[in-house]
Amino acid sequence: MGPDSGPRSRVLTGAGLDRLIAVMAEEQRGEWGSKIGFILAAAGSAVGLGNVWKFPYITGENGGGLFVVVYLVCIAFVGLPIMIGEVMLGRMTKRSAVGAFRKLSGERSLWQGVGWIGVAAGFVILSYYSVVAGWALQYVVIAAKGEMSSGDPAAMAERFAAVAGNGPGAIAWHVAFMAVTVGIVIGGVAKGVEVAARVLMPLLLIMFVALLGYAMTLDGFGEGLNFVFGLNTDKFSASSVLEALGHSFFTLSVGMGAMLTYGSYLRKDDDIVGAAVAITVLDTVVALMACLVLFPITFTYGMEPTQGPSLVFTNIPMAFARLPGSTVWALTFFLLLVFAALTSAISLLEVTAAYFIDELGWSRKLAVPLCGAVIVLLGIPSALAASSHTFGAGMEEAIGLNWFDLFDYVSSNWMLPLCGLGISVFVAWRLGDEARRVQFEIGSTLGKLAGAYVVWLQVLRWLVPAAIIVIMLHALGVFEALAG
Repeated sequence: MGPDSGPRSRVLTGAGLDRLIAVMAEEQRGEWGSKIGFILAAAGSAVGLGNVWKFPYITGENGGGLFVVVYLVCIAFVGLPIMIGEVMLGRMTKRSAVGAFRKLSGERSLWQGVGWIGVAAGFVILSYYSVVAGWALQYVVIAAKGEMSSGDPAAMAERFAAVAGNGPGAIAWHVAFMAVTVGIVIGGVAKGVEVAARVLMPLLLIMFVALLGYAMTLDGFGEGLNFVFGLNTDKFSASSVLEALGHSFFTLSVGMGAMLTYGSYLRKDDDIVGAAVAITVLDTVVALMACLVLFPITFTYGMEPTQGPSLVFTNIPMAFARLPGSTVWALTFFLLLVFAALTSAISLLEVTAAYFIDELGWSRKLAVPLCGAVIVLLGIPSALAASSHTFGAGMEEAIGLNWFDLFDYVSSNWMLPLCGLGISVFVAWRLGDEARRVQFEIGSTLGKLAGAYVVWLQVLRWLVPAAIIVIMLHALGVFEALAG
């Protein structure tokens, strides 16, 4: 018999094949090239369109300063503890969202459903998120052409209506943004996602600093500063606490499997807690900087601070139009908006593609474009929602929501809270019995401080689930019904 014949040459089957595949997966799985690469990529996932316009918008609605204080408390006691647990699950298992729960709880465990919710949330969120990013991308082109020189509010409103209401155009820009996202993610972890994060996040911060410098020269800067940090109570209410709690949960990209997937690319000697704190600080700083840029501009030119999307696409260009070098300022701002959207979109696409790479053995070159194509198709109804095509008009008449609003409502109010609840309960209760293992996996900072570790575990066990349940009850309108 030849050297390749006999028992050793037999094709592996069953458990032996599973073990071989597992070993090969561990060897071939990507890793971050450095800790700073992970921090920048994960911070990029957290920093997105919500930081630039949503946080200032809800801050304005809830009266400013006191709302900001409550938001920061919620970040520290809800968002950060979940992030630590989510990143820990990823590094512990070296798997994406579904595989992590399967590895820790068994092949037939219902805990896998938590991972599935995260993967599904990635598809749904990115499908409409990229539509808004497409609007921002189109505004970059408009600004580059110098077509934002008019300071007329009506003209700015008409321009935004034309951009959002042009169905075929919205689809085209949606496709263009997704093509850029796919091109980055297909490059892999170290050569694609990490390289993009190393470039985009510093550029984003530099642009914000430049805009903040401009805002500091405005007459309304003092009023804006007082609005953000003064303990104003006029518009603050119990619903403001719920708003702050919900936004602290969503702004850090927890509950969608992104931090879990990014954590799976960490090395064993990386400090989870230190990285999670750095990500949280970066995300919070960007949100506060956005307020300190937008509110001084808004107050200086006598505009309302509660305009939602128009705060970005209408009010801000109108303010820039009144400045020398308006084209440069407008172009800088909308490039910033696109960069913020892109860093988050990268993580969302990575979550969806990682499932097919890890669990089905697909190559990255197959999984990423295919996921991108499905997301493009899923986003078409959202791209048409604001157009004159009346796409889905019957559904909007029936339930009061178009496709865009429906996807946003389902993902924000149900999918992310459910996944976050599952992660916190799984880590604190299912793995809580393996305290030594969890304490070791959590990293050097918290793992070596027994008291801090116990506090974190108890917060994750009791406070975080209670807070998420409150958010979900609020989404159901339970509190409004009781008050009525």
